[in-house]
Amino acid sequence: MSRGAPDVVADLATLVAFPTVSSRPNLALQAFLAERCEALGFTVERFEDPEETGKATLICRAGPDDADGLVLSGHTDVVPTEGQPWSSDPFRVDARDGRLHGRGTADMKGYVAACLAALHALSLGNLRRQLVLVWTHDEEIGCRGSAKLAAAMRARDARLPSACWIGEPTGMRLLRRHAGHVAVELRCRGQAAHSAYPELGANALVAAMRLAEAAVGTAPALRAAALQAGDASGRVPLNVASLHSGDAVNIVPDAATLRLGFRPPPGCGHEPFLAALDAAFAAAELPAGTTFERDVLRVTPSLRTAADTELERLLGPHLHDDGGDDCAGFATDGGNLASLGCAPLIFGPGRIEVAHQADEYVEEAELRGSVAVIRDVVARAIAG
Repeated sequence: MSRGAPDVVADLATLVAFPTVSSRPNLALQAFLAERCEALGFTVERFEDPEETGKATLICRAGPDDADGLVLSGHTDVVPTEGQPWSSDPFRVDARDGRLHGRGTADMKGYVAACLAALHALSLGNLRRQLVLVWTHDEEIGCRGSAKLAAAMRARDARLPSACWIGEPTGMRLLRRHAGHVAVELRCRGQAAHSAYPELGANALVAAMRLAEAAVGTAPALRAAALQAGDASGRVPLNVASLHSGDAVNIVPDAATLRLGFRPPPGCGHEPFLAALDAAFAAAELPAGTTFERDVLRVTPSLRTAADTELERLLGPHLHDDGGDDCAGFATDGGNLASLGCAPLIFGPGRIEVAHQADEYVEEAELRGSVAVIRDVVARAIAG
C-alpha cells in the first residue's frame, strides 16, 4: 500500500456503518462515494429514483467518452438484520480470526471498498479507454435500481462500455450466467356471504387455490418453453409464495391475493413462461361468480454472457476456478446492465453462502488480495 493510500479495511468499515438496508435511504452512502470518486477525478452523475424518496444510483465516469472501456459495478444496499443472532453489531466491522464480520462485508460492500482502494493510485488523466463505476441501489429487492437506471439511459440512447465486472461474492470464481426472477400477483374477486349459506356467495379463496394448483401444473409447459428457447436444462423453478384471504371464519371470502415467482433460465426472456402460466390460469375451473386479474410485479432479467470475452481474459490469471458450473444461483444487476450494451461477468471477494446471514463476513486476506486484482485488471484494460 502506497503512502497516503486508503486502507481497504478502513473503507469497508465506513461503508458498513451506513445502514443501507433496502427499506432505508442510501443517499448518505452515495454522497460519501461521490465525494471519494470526485476526489479521484471521476465525473459523477446521480440518478435519483423517481418512485422511492432517498434512493439513488451513481455513475462515475473517467476517460474518453468516445472510447470503449470497462465498467465496475456493485450494489450499495444490504438485507435486514432484525431477528438474526449476530455476535457483534452488524453495522460495525468486527475482525475475528482473519474474518471481517458485518452486514454487507461479503454482499457486497467489500468489493466496493476494494475498488476505492485499487483506484486510488490510478492516473485518470492518462486513460486511453473509458472507466465507469456504477453503484446501484435496491438490488436486494429485485435489482430495481439498475432496472430504472437502464430505462433512463436507454431513453436517452446512452450505453455502457462493453466490459462489465460485477463484484458479487463468488470466492473469486468467474460466473457468466444466472437465471432471472419474475414476481406475479393474482387478485381474485368474489361475493361475500354468511358461511351458513355459502351458495349465496362466490369464494375468492377457492378461486385463488385453483389458480395456485394450475400454476404448479405448468411444470411441463415451462420446461418445454425453456427447451424451445435453447436452454438445455429445461429447468424453470416456480414458487407459489403467498396467499392472503379472508376476514372471519363465518364469512365467505370475497377477495384473495396470490403471489408466485418463477426464474427464467439464463439468456431467456420471461414472456414464453408467462404465456404458459396465463394459458393455465385461463383454463382453470374457478367457482361461479369469481374473477381474477393478473399483474407482473417485478422482472429481474436473466444473464448469459459468452465465454472468452476481453474481460474474462484479463481476469484469467486471477481466477480461483474449481471447474464447476459458471451459473450463479442468484440474480444480479447484470441482467439489466446488459441491455446497455455491456457483457457482464460476476466475480468478487467473499462467498454468497455467508451472505444474508448473521455474522456475514469476508476473509481479510481475500479482500486485500482483490485490491491488487482490480488494480491489475483496470490498468491493463483502460490505462495508457
